[in-house]
Amino acid sequence: MLQQIRDRSQSMIAKVIVGAVIVALALFGIESLVNLFTQGSDNVAEVNGEGISRQAVETEVQRAIRSGQVPADQESEVRKQVIEQLISQSLLDQYAADGGLYLSDGQLDQVIVNRPEFQDQDGKFSADLFRNRLASAGYTPLAFRRQLKQDLQRQQIQQGLAESEFLLPSERRQLVALQNQTRSFRYVTLTPDDLEQPVTVTAQEVEDYYQAHQAQFKRPEEVQLNYVVLDQSALADDVKVDDQALRQAYEQRKSEAPRRIAHIMVSFGDARTREEAKARLEKVRQRLEQGESFARLAAEYSDDKTTADKGGKLGVISRGIFGKAFEDAAFSLKPGQVSGIVATDNGLHLLKATGIDIPDFESMRDSLRQKLAMQKAEERFNDKAQRLIDESFSADDLAGVAKDLGLEVQHSDWVSRDSADGVLAEPGVMKAAFKPEVLEQGYNSDVIELDDQRRLVLRVTDHRPATTLPLDDVRDKVRSAVTAEKTRKALSERAAQLASALESGKAPALDWQKAEAVTRQPRKGEVPQAIIDQAFRLPRPSEAGQPVYGRAMLDSDVALIALDQVTTPESQDSSDRQSALAARLAERLRAQAAIQGLLESLQGKADVERL
Repeated sequence: MLQQIRDRSQSMIAKVIVGAVIVALALFGIESLVNLFTQGSDNVAEVNGEGISRQAVETEVQRAIRSGQVPADQESEVRKQVIEQLISQSLLDQYAADGGLYLSDGQLDQVIVNRPEFQDQDGKFSADLFRNRLASAGYTPLAFRRQLKQDLQRQQIQQGLAESEFLLPSERRQLVALQNQTRSFRYVTLTPDDLEQPVTVTAQEVEDYYQAHQAQFKRPEEVQLNYVVLDQSALADDVKVDDQALRQAYEQRKSEAPRRIAHIMVSFGDARTREEAKARLEKVRQRLEQGESFARLAAEYSDDKTTADKGGKLGVISRGIFGKAFEDAAFSLKPGQVSGIVATDNGLHLLKATGIDIPDFESMRDSLRQKLAMQKAEERFNDKAQRLIDESFSADDLAGVAKDLGLEVQHSDWVSRDSADGVLAEPGVMKAAFKPEVLEQGYNSDVIELDDQRRLVLRVTDHRPATTLPLDDVRDKVRSAVTAEKTRKALSERAAQLASALESGKAPALDWQKAEAVTRQPRKGEVPQAIIDQAFRLPRPSEAGQPVYGRAMLDSDVALIALDQVTTPESQDSSDRQSALAARLAERLRAQAAIQGLLESLQGKADVERL
């Protein structure tokens, strides 16, 4: 195997590829390697010459199905919707690029560090939390930044269009009226038990459904894997850390922990000279030494009017906000200590530390031990990581590598590109499993860097290609799908028959559920939202009091709805709350209408080819 690698690496083609890899790494980072070796024409659509890949579509479809948002039997319809959605997004992205909309890396950084999901319990951005959250969602940092940039640019378009519109007072009143409108209706849920005869499914119907929906019954390409994981935290578990080291680490952490600071500021310039300001603060220092209250002196002497009446309290401060001189003085203080005179751009200060914002030692013992152990294990981890690279590159299996490094060979069941979980679902792992040299030639994968403290190598032990499962293997599943489809259709027809009978005065006995004065807002646990939505789509009943009937499709049942009354308040509440509500609703409606109009215009001019 080593000789084959050497032979291949000597060729001119290999040298060209290596050169391209080096350039890609230097300019764009390691994720560019994926694009370098996977470029192709497997597109489902092209928008003005830009392709939408089949992989992008399938990724969104499978995410929707696996999240439970979409039943598996609606996969074909969802796929069509995803393609149209990606076409629309591509049109907006091209429109943004043509219009010169731009977001700098600095702006993206600012958005990312301010997102709560990437902040620790102290409200600070955490790089570890950032990587872990992205990994669990299936993103690399580079891919996430690209997606975020596109989303923000689309928001710029939407907000720009929305802000260019305006709302007349009469339209605002109408929107408030619609928002406050209530509807009273009755509904009855029809289940399969309400059918005169249960549906029956013939063998031919099963066959026909199977032939028409084979995409639902495909088994994707799958592999079984052996893999090893080198984890620095596992190495750290064997590291001993004594109590003295823990206390030293705590004191170090304490020295840099956020401070609670109060100050007395005396400004200079127009009102007084710098020397006069310094003399004023010296007088304050003398009075402090005589035992007077810092808070009282702040109220008397401080020119910072926002804090003077609050004892001079600035609250909790961290480094990087108030300037080096101020922070060096603040972080040198122990609780209760007062600094010397500190000069900043806005004046002279006396600082008092009122506390240090850090948990007690015992509360932090475990986290300190873990951090110190991880630091001590780092050299051992790096050594093993390099050995893992060297040994797995030349080994004909993983067992010997695992034994030499003290690792455990783990085994997977059948997994596809999209069905893996746990560590196998982390970015880059399944891509590595399906690379030709791993899948077809039987080599170990390259060492995959899961994060700063984990490395993984895998090997394919078995492989089976994608295939449509035979009808005999999925017959029960197909029959269930046909039964559900025919049942929904039969229930919908039954609801239509009942509505016709009610409209003609032949009132069958039904167990109506009443819903009085229902608003558009969902009320969890009361009326199903699908019924509320349909009730608000029905036309207003006639003045004669004749109800209007409609149907709402539920998960496996059908609801018959009788709309009895629509009430719109005559006098509208003109409170700030109602105005704000109308403004938000108007903004949504304006944005929706504007974006829809823009998309229709762009689609009319675009060269969109669905392949």
